[in-house]
Amino acid sequence: MSTKMFDLNGKIALVTGASRGIGEAIASLLAEQGAHVIVSSRKQDDCQVVVDRLRAAGLSAEALACHVGNMEDIANAFAHIGAAHGRLDILVNNAATNPYFGHVLDTDLNAYNKTVDVNVRGYFFMSIEAGKMMRAQRSGAIVNIASVNALHPGDMQGIYSITKAAVVNMTKSFAKECGPLGIRVNAVLPGLTKTRFAGALFEHKALYDEWMARVPLRRHAEPHEMAGTVLYLVSEAASYTNGECIVVDGGLTL
Repeated sequence: MSTKMFDLNGKIALVTGASRGIGEAIASLLAEQGAHVIVSSRKQDDCQVVVDRLRAAGLSAEALACHVGNMEDIANAFAHIGAAHGRLDILVNNAATNPYFGHVLDTDLNAYNKTVDVNVRGYFFMSIEAGKMMRAQRSGAIVNIASVNALHPGDMQGIYSITKAAVVNMTKSFAKECGPLGIRVNAVLPGLTKTRFAGALFEHKALYDEWMARVPLRRHAEPHEMAGTVLYLVSEAASYTNGECIVVDGGLTL
């Protein structure tokens, strides 16, 4: 049920990587608060499963396949949004990749390119296309899902951590230049969250135990725990919040 503080009725929201995990939780919460949510990921069928569930609950959503590592997909996605809706109020850059898990010195060029293309180039050009639409309407909110690895690089996750650090500075750069245009840009830095994406960390007991030792609450997060922070950042309640990078990690000591 929507509240006055977080009422998103009439808003058009695009959430990438929304077919499961953190992205699905964010898309669901934004829809519950009244937004029309464009559920996006690489595979249309996976998106449609989420959309069918939301529509069955009486919520407004549509599926849109888009691989953010593919520039043509990005162009096609925003052409569709422009034609179908004529505006975009919210962009949540959540889609990410981490194809390599191992020592940083053994990172090959293919893993490097895939990670940078999605996690940096994808976020950058998704933000540019969304920002152009928001500039025309003089309003909008962009939230980048980074990672606490941006501040505390994860073992065996070198290039992934590097790209997430880039997302933090990207957020600040966009916030500085787009704030005067009525566009707020912020980032959320989740800690260890129970998703399929983070499966390698949960299967590696030594790394999992090391992570838990640094978290005062001694527990990992669940996807829905990230969604509330995003809702706040895209709502009127955060109308003066710009360029903030919020760590959601149960109090990780850095």
